[in-house]
Amino acid sequence: MSHHPLSGRTALVTGVSRRRGIGFAVATTLARLGADVVIHHHRAHDVDQPWGADDLDAVRSGLAEALTPGASMTDIAADLRDPATIEPLLDAATALTRRLDILVCNQALSGSDGSVFDLTAASLDAHWETNARATLLLTAGLARRRRDELGGARGSARPGDRVVDAGPFVSPTGHVIWMTSGQLDGPMRGEVAYATSKAALAGVTRTVAAELLDVGILLNTVNPGPVNTGYLDADTTDRDLAGIEEWLAQTPFGRLGRPEDPARLIGWLCTDAGAWITGQVLTSDGGFGLR
Repeated sequence: MSHHPLSGRTALVTGVSRRRGIGFAVATTLARLGADVVIHHHRAHDVDQPWGADDLDAVRSGLAEALTPGASMTDIAADLRDPATIEPLLDAATALTRRLDILVCNQALSGSDGSVFDLTAASLDAHWETNARATLLLTAGLARRRRDELGGARGSARPGDRVVDAGPFVSPTGHVIWMTSGQLDGPMRGEVAYATSKAALAGVTRTVAAELLDVGILLNTVNPGPVNTGYLDADTTDRDLAGIEEWLAQTPFGRLGRPEDPARLIGWLCTDAGAWITGQVLTSDGGFGLR
């Protein structure tokens, strides 16, 4: 495989506002693989978190350093809780190189959650809007663009109907990556709204993947496992860390995940080498779920 297998392809990665985040690791991984990269950020979200906001100029500089010669980048701010931001974001991402090949939906809401005893309509709505609805709308927007490029017919589907079938395809026409969480591996106490929104994505992966195949797009969902992006540091945590060192000592490799761990999987899935994988919910957790 070429050292730059994504050369000539354009990727949009959402939720890239912190250098310690998974989104930044994914964006820089795709850049090193040769892609032109568009990053989305919503810094206001991080300002309210215990780990705080990063310097966006430093985020941009870090991504620029990862680009291969001749590749380009841009960044776009948007609050994806507002559905009116979806199509303009896709338009702006496409405008960078006049194409959009890869979509990684990494945005997620942290905080404003709680146990089932604390649950409110507002907390459910906020996590749904950010984590699930925005992801589905971004994916639908890309799918419609690909359908129109291929000249596929428009129409509405009844249950079981296939509306568009533009294949067969020599190779994938695009890649979409969704992010889920560990809600199937065990209880996520105090994160009911978050886990619900992520479970929705995992649960509908096969259905959406089947429809995206009709325009040649591959969809896979990644559970990154417990990755420390700052929320498990003692000075910036949002939870009780008592006993975490003893717990880690019993895990397969004695450490938490790092952002580059799931980023490497996502990078591979977006290359031609990963073209036979679709409709899967893949866990990248170093064996945490097997302990």
